[in-house]
Amino acid sequence: MEEQKQPINVEISEKESEGIYSNFVLIAHSHSEFILDFARILPGLPKARVFSRIVMTPQHVRLLLNALDDNLKKYEEKFGKIKVFGREEHEMGFKQV
Repeated sequence: MEEQKQPINVEISEKESEGIYSNFVLIAHSHSEFILDFARILPGLPKARVFSRIVMTPQHVRLLLNALDDNLKKYEEKFGKIKVFGREEHEMGFKQV
């Protein structure tokens, strides 16, 4: 028997629809979950401030990774390869702790 997919109605409040800018992400994990702290770091300041913490299961992190990979490929097909300037790509504010 084939499972029928139900459409998901996603709602977003006015506050959340504004979004939060992040240029620094800290990632930690345990056996059962991943913690992603989205922060902002400003030039010349030695301190970053976390604006949002997302806790996800490893399975959902894998699905997120796949979705990001798919969307990056679509973006680069439409707009061209994303260039990373200055530092190596893995050092651009995204660090594993």
